[in-house]
Amino acid sequence: MTWVLATRNRGKLAEISQILADAGMPEQVLDLDDIDVPDTRETGVTFAENALLKARAVVAQSGMPAMADDSGLAVDVLGGAPGVFSARWCGRHGDDAGNLDLLLKQLSDVAMEHRAARFVCAAVAVWPDGREVVELGELTGRLTFEPRGSNGFGYDPIFEVSTDQGPRTTAELTPGEKHAISHRGRAFRALIGKHLVAGGPPAV
Repeated sequence: MTWVLATRNRGKLAEISQILADAGMPEQVLDLDDIDVPDTRETGVTFAENALLKARAVVAQSGMPAMADDSGLAVDVLGGAPGVFSARWCGRHGDDAGNLDLLLKQLSDVAMEHRAARFVCAAVAVWPDGREVVELGELTGRLTFEPRGSNGFGYDPIFEVSTDQGPRTTAELTPGEKHAISHRGRAFRALIGKHLVAGGPPAV
């Protein structure tokens, strides 16, 4: 069986592809650049809704089973924002530098003890026969005052977690270190282990 991963985000694609390979995903995985399917507007108000919108659109237009995720940053002091607007927080979708810079300015006078945040991911799988599954993953940490590290993408340079080597941003982790603990790694490992390797849930 060939799956389609509903994304054109190169950083996300590389990260998920490695997570899938490490988790033993046996099938071939394509992305939106491999098939003639346009992007889907993310009009949902939750990560799960947006992920399902993307996967359902791929299935409807290609007839192939699809995986998708929607993920973002939830900052406690901002009431969970940017949340589902993480990728377009500065008003331009996919502007990582702009999003990060705006968030740092908004939190410039917030003390470190109040900078708690979570990365959240909803990973979904949708089959042409109507079956759908959703798995969630989270990673808790806090936000730094300045970017650190050159790995990863998005908000990774300001998202700090505790490690055996002390506090490090997820941009300072190696890809393997990040995948082992990340919200996306946790969500997709659950999706694969519970639903995909086993052949999926019962037919509807």
